Amino acid sequence: MPVKSEHIPRATIKRLAVYVQVLENLIREGTDVISSELLAKACAVNPSQIRKDLAYFGEFGVRGLGYYVKELNTSIKSALGVDRVWRCALVGVGNLGKALLNHHEFKLRGFHIVGAFDCDPFKIGEEVSGLEVVCTRRLKEKVAELGIEVGIITTPPERAQRATGHLVEAGIKGILTFAPTRIAVPDHVFVEYVDFFHHLYALAFNLTLIEDEQ
Repeated sequence: MPVKSEHIPRATIKRLAVYVQVLENLIREGTDVISSELLAKACAVNPSQIRKDLAYFGEFGVRGLGYYVKELNTSIKSALGVDRVWRCALVGVGNLGKALLNHHEFKLRGFHIVGAFDCDPFKIGEEVSGLEVVCTRRLKEKVAELGIEVGIITTPPERAQRATGHLVEAGIKGILTFAPTRIAVPDHVFVEYVDFFHHLYALAFNLTLIEDEQ
């Protein structure tokens, strides 16, 4: 799917990911075609928002009919760059790291974790989900050997920057970090943060508002 504009809002990218999730559920249910109204309702947006988001990439849908589910899903995944395999390295094989290594949804969605790394000598050599845990100092060597493009950080916060340094030195340009801290990277490296507490804070705030109104 060709991109018509380079200036795509971040919120649009997030919604596209939701559209893919909904469309894949529809495919599993055997739905071939869906109206814009029903798709919008399933995605918790309005039909005009979906049309606006998709307009960045071209024209979709059939007037009076809606969207062909498989075709739209394929097109959005192409736009997001997830119609291919991304090889990933996970740094930090603690409880969270092990949980992610055993989370098979990564592979199903095109993100193959092919390397597991840690600096703890007691973890090095351990096998987790079919991968041998390798010393973090060997990241550069393994990135080249395994064709790794994405780094996933699941270290404690105090070790996240050091893990980032190893990934950047190895040539990684995309990092997803679960460590509850901000990391510094060069301008050419993209970082996405996953912090569960941000979502819990938002929930707590909304629940507090409801309590105050009662």
